[in-house]
Amino acid sequence: MDTKTVLLCGVGGQGTILAADILAKVAAAAGLKVKLSEVHGMAQRGGSVTTIVRFGEKVHSPVTDPGCVDALVSFEILEALRNAHFLSSEGIIFVNDELNEPMSVRIGAQKIENDPVAELKKRKAHFIPATETAISVGSPRSANVVLLGALSRVLPFDENLWLDVIEARVPEKTLEGNIAAFKAGRGFSSRMDKEER
Repeated sequence: MDTKTVLLCGVGGQGTILAADILAKVAAAAGLKVKLSEVHGMAQRGGSVTTIVRFGEKVHSPVTDPGCVDALVSFEILEALRNAHFLSSEGIIFVNDELNEPMSVRIGAQKIENDPVAELKKRKAHFIPATETAISVGSPRSANVVLLGALSRVLPFDENLWLDVIEARVPEKTLEGNIAAFKAGRGFSSRMDKEER
């Protein structure tokens, strides 16, 4: 298997690092080499959090260059746009349809100049109501797992492998909600596949 690169991004508190850890453990459980890197902004103040997971038969580096990411998973719209330049021409973007305005925008010191949704649509981003879905399945903090469910449809790992890792990784009291969130995310991705045919 050629080395695959997945970039996950969001802001502090959205579960970016947990999602990357689950993905890395799934790839390792599938017998692949895995490297992971994390960049934490001022996470407790809503700063950017970016993680890169690379896996394959051989993985030489935990980092990537612009234009080399196979899949970008963003937990909110502005972070997707901020990291979109990392995506390869054949790459795929999954974006939670939530926009978290930076503090500078909230207090009126800056404006969001261009329509970020329109910009991402030009890149054929798939928008997923991950937060709304997580709430609907009774697991409001599991938007990250909804997005993993969507991502799982484009990666070569068995669904049961994902479920085993999720079961081992999340607290027992949240397991049922996380499993429901993951399956809902897979459902979105499946419907997108059918719509594109």
